Amino acid sequence: GDTAGCTFCHTSPEERCSTCHQRHQLNPAVARKSEQCKTCHWGKDHRDWEAYDISIHGTVYQVNKWDPTQFDMSKKLAGADYVGPTCQYCHMRGGHHNVQRLSTVYTSMGMSNADRGAPLWKEKRDTWVSVCDDCHSPRFARENLQAMDEACKDAGLKYTETFKVAENLMRDGMGEPMPKDLAPDWSGQH
Repeated sequence: GDTAGCTFCHTSPEERCSTCHQRHQLNPAVARKSEQCKTCHWGKDHRDWEAYDISIHGTVYQVNKWDPTQFDMSKKLAGADYVGPTCQYCHMRGGHHNVQRLSTVYTSMGMSNADRGAPLWKEKRDTWVSVCDDCHSPRFARENLQAMDEACKDAGLKYTETFKVAENLMRDGMGEPMPKDLAPDWSGQH
C-alpha cells in the first residue's frame, strides 16, 4: 500500500499537464481548485491537504467555494480576488506553473536551531512573508513565522526529553519496545 501510494504520484512528473489538469477536462478553472492538489498531497506521508483543510484558509474555502462571487475560478490567478487563498493562490502566485518557485514549505526555510537567523535562509523567509502580505500585514506574517520558529524549538526540546526517557528505560532493562512474539514493525524491527 505504501509503495503504491508513492508511485502513483512520483511516477507522474510535475511537468505533465494531467498532474494538475484533469486529463479529459483540460480546464484551467478546474486546476485552480484546491482539491486538485489533494490528489497527491494528502495521507500519512503528505498531510498538506489535511493541514490546509482544517486551517482558517481551508475552512473559508470549503464554506465559500460554491459561490462564484467569492471564488471565481474562471479568472486567472493573477487577477483573482478570492475571499481566502487556495493552494494555488499561494504556491502558484501570479499564475506561474512552477509550484516550487514560491514554496511556502516551512521546512525549507531553515527551521533548525542552528539555521534560525542564518543569512542563507533570509530570502526564503522574506518570500514567505511576501506571500502572506498579499492579504495580511507584513508584521502579522513575521509574527506567525516567529511563532512557528518557537513551536519548532519547543518540539525539539520535547523530542530531546522523550529520547532521554527512552534511553534511561533501555539502561534500566525496561526498554524493549515490543514483545518478541509479535510481528516486526514496518522497518523490520521488533
